[in-house]
Amino acid sequence: MKNGRIAVPSNGEGGLSGVRSGHFGHCDVFTFIDVQDGQISNVSIIPNNGHVQGGCMIPVNLLAQHKVTALIVGGIGMRPLMGFRQVGISVYHDAERLEIKPVVEDLIAGKISEIEDHQVCGGGGALNI
Repeated sequence: MKNGRIAVPSNGEGGLSGVRSGHFGHCDVFTFIDVQDGQISNVSIIPNNGHVQGGCMIPVNLLAQHKVTALIVGGIGMRPLMGFRQVGISVYHDAERLEIKPVVEDLIAGKISEIEDHQVCGGGGALNI
């Protein structure tokens, strides 16, 4: 990824040195990492508005409004994944590591793949960490 804005669902206060949430809809905040010419140019944080059952489009719309181009998740359901795809946000999957900075660096370097349909949660959080 050479240019764009990456969103990472984060626990606690978030930030580049923070810890990623296992499931985007249940995070405390979203950490935004702006990338310019393949380098991190800015880091910002916004609170997650959360979502109630069936309200999966709330965070999709929130991230779209903030011009996010890529999202890194450890788990996500099919409905929000389809929503992100519809608004043009690429969703990447890394269920192993919780540290934000190394996962973001790997995405920038092209080492993380987009999530595939068989990797989504069934709503009960089967892939949650």
